[in-house]
Amino acid sequence: MNAADTLAAWQAREQEINVHGHEIGLASPEQVAGRTGLQILQAMVAGEIPRAPISRTLNFLIVELAEGRAVFQGRPLFEHYNPLGTVHGGWIATLLDSAVGCAVHTLMEPGKTYTTLELKINYVKAVTHKVPLVRAVGEVIHRGGRIATAEGKLVGPDGTLYAHATTTCLIFEAQPSAKP
Repeated sequence: MNAADTLAAWQAREQEINVHGHEIGLASPEQVAGRTGLQILQAMVAGEIPRAPISRTLNFLIVELAEGRAVFQGRPLFEHYNPLGTVHGGWIATLLDSAVGCAVHTLMEPGKTYTTLELKINYVKAVTHKVPLVRAVGEVIHRGGRIATAEGKLVGPDGTLYAHATTTCLIFEAQPSAKP
């Protein structure tokens, strides 16, 4: 598929997901109780539970999920620029952190959660708002009882690699949390 066809497919997927009119917020304990990590994320994509607030702030969303895999799509905006005239590395890092973390999340059993212990990013090409969309593809490398590792790549519709990352996550029992 050429870059124009890939971009059109990515835009179509974004429209398909946004049809649900997603609420922004945090899922309640009742909404996630008894669900696997994959089921929770699938419910988020389907609009059954709220999207994380950061998805609106940084203009990205989950577009694909499978066991051990999560794909996020983001639209780099001028508002994401650093003083050097390119998209801030923190925006790129957040997109990659979301993809690799949610790849791990897809493998959580009900009642389990995780947190990032380490995230390493390699920036290989600058991103500007002239890049219409990017995708962060995260895939689990290893999932043990207490530790999981994953890797991710940030690519454009033409296949250009902008950054890549690895993460190590700690797995533990989830504790119910109150909404802010």
